[in-house]
Parts: sequence; C-alpha cells; structure tokens
Amino acid sequence: MMAKTKTDMREAVMTAAKATVQAHGYNALSFRELAKEVGIKSASVHYHFPTKGDLCAALARRYTDEGSATLTELLATSPDATWCLDRYAEIFRSALANDNRMCLCGIMSAELDDLPNEVRTEVEKFAEMNVGWLTKVLSRATPAADGQDLKDQAMAIFAAIEGAQLVARGCQDISIYDRTIRAYRKTGLIP
Repeated sequence: MMAKTKTDMREAVMTAAKATVQAHGYNALSFRELAKEVGIKSASVHYHFPTKGDLCAALARRYTDEGSATLTELLATSPDATWCLDRYAEIFRSALANDNRMCLCGIMSAELDDLPNEVRTEVEKFAEMNVGWLTKVLSRATPAADGQDLKDQAMAIFAAIEGAQLVARGCQDISIYDRTIRAYRKTGLIP
C-alpha cells in the first residue's frame, strides 16, 4: 500500500470538510473532527489550512470554479435557454438527493454573520457567478430585453432556487423542491 501524499491528505480534508459544511454548516466544522474522519492529527489539518476561514474559503473557491466549469459546459452544449435552466435546477436538486445536503455556498450564506471575510468574499463570488450565468441564459431566451432587467430576473431565479432547496431540505422532502420549480416555471419566473 502506498503512503498518501500531502496532496492526497489536503484533498481528503477538503472532501470531508465539504460534506460536513453541506450537511451541517460552517459552524459545525471542527478541525479535530475532520482529523478523526480523515485519519490524521489535527495539526496536520492546520498544516494544510491554518484556519477554518482558510479551509472554507478554499472550499467555496473550488465550488465556484467547478460550478462555473459545469455551467460553461451547459451553455456550450445547447443554445436552448429552457434546456439550460432545466439542467441548472437539476444541479441544485442533486445536492438534496445526496443525503439532503445543501448548496455549499448557500448554506454558508445562511451563516454570513459568522463567516470570516475571506469566506464571505468567496461566497459572494459564487452568487455573482450564478447570476452572471443566468443572465447569459436569459439573454438567449429574450435577446432584446434590457440588461438590468435580465440581471434582476437572474438574481430572482438564483434566490428562488436556493430558497426552494432550503425549504425542501428543512422539510426533508425533495418533492417540495420539484413542485416549487414547476410552480416557478408555471408562473413565468423561470422561462
């Protein structure tokens, strides 16, 4: 059996931390518990991430980068706005389907007052990335629409989907998410 490298340990810490934050939030994250889960000493977690803020900023940055890559791929796959928005809603649904977890940045947003500035900055970047992508998609559906109107609608969609995820998680019922997304479509919030 090969020894794990520093990179392997860092990845193991990030994977365990992501699962913890998605399930329980920023405040539930403990270096001691992470170390136990990964099978290393707490000092080793601190070696990779000196503070909880450093770790969660790295998690949010990676989450945003991976999300951006996925969304960019969706835009490249199909010019159809409805198809793209369906896939977008499925991404948030998949977190719920994975042990009733939340969007990583969404759950940290709920704890905004407790977040260090470096984490807040990364969480804000996630929201900006989502709104920017949604604005592009909406402009495909209505190319003549005013840019600010599209951005406002994009923010409304982002907030609505994050909210639907939160309510469904709180009720431990993924069907609430599905019904809510259908209602958003029916009322025209999501084209």
